[in-house]
Amino acid sequence: MNDRDRSLRSVLADYLDVRRSLGFKLVRQGLLLEQFVAFLEEAGAQRVTNELAMAWITLPDHPSPSWLSMRLDAVRGFATWLQALDPATEVPERGWLPPVHRTTPYLYSQDDVLALLDQARRVRWPLSAATYETLIGLLAVTGMRIGEALRLDRADVSLDDGRVVIIGSKLGKSRQVLLHPSTVDRLRRYLRQRARLSPAPSDPAFFVSPAGTRISYVAVQATFRAIARRAGLEPRSERCRPTVHGLRHSFAVDQLTRWYREGVDVQANLPVLSTWLGHADPKWTYWYLSAVPELLGLAAVRLETSERRP
Repeated sequence: MNDRDRSLRSVLADYLDVRRSLGFKLVRQGLLLEQFVAFLEEAGAQRVTNELAMAWITLPDHPSPSWLSMRLDAVRGFATWLQALDPATEVPERGWLPPVHRTTPYLYSQDDVLALLDQARRVRWPLSAATYETLIGLLAVTGMRIGEALRLDRADVSLDDGRVVIIGSKLGKSRQVLLHPSTVDRLRRYLRQRARLSPAPSDPAFFVSPAGTRISYVAVQATFRAIARRAGLEPRSERCRPTVHGLRHSFAVDQLTRWYREGVDVQANLPVLSTWLGHADPKWTYWYLSAVPELLGLAAVRLETSERRP
């Protein structure tokens, strides 16, 4: 059978197989593209056109710009693949949609983190209180993603070696995160509390709920919002709200700020920070330099000082 005669569904299966073999998980994108192909099949279409692509991308009622952008990116990737098989395939342009503005990172001060930890200790159930206090503290001192922390199994945390192995993060990559001795001590304390309050958890997860199961992302989001509210942390603007992801942002910005103040060669060390954070592309680490006014100011001072040198 000629490639052009194959069904869109079979071509989609090949596309996803190849992309996933390269390390891309494509969980959400895969679901979106299956919906897109079903939409094309229902319309009786045998190829992607700009008109059909736009009709599907804008199908949801009152969508956010970021959601539209995600749908467009998914279609563009698949359409580009299809165009190699069928030159008549049309690839929708990015300019169709309004630009997406990234949320302003909510940066926590040391006092903010201490307030979060204090309120986490007040969570109703003793094991939940221990879990959230330890989880928030670990995120604050390592900068790991919340999803990475929630996926940790007990076997991934080696307290004797003082390290955490993060398995299968973005693009399927794994990395190690070294722990400060004080962090190791706090994790040991949590495990002792966990052993007393949940001696036989049903899940191999490191962080568990009172039922002995892995805590979910949805539960963490809801609990963190309540903790932040009780800690007196208020939104700074419509696009700058206290979130659990802000702990990761704060870690990265604190490290960059410290380097600037200590006279460290930031440009030379950015790839190190990028590797530590598990960024798939160093550009996401560079983003902090333009997203945070204080960093921009420190960078400007560094540049001005270097230009004055003979």
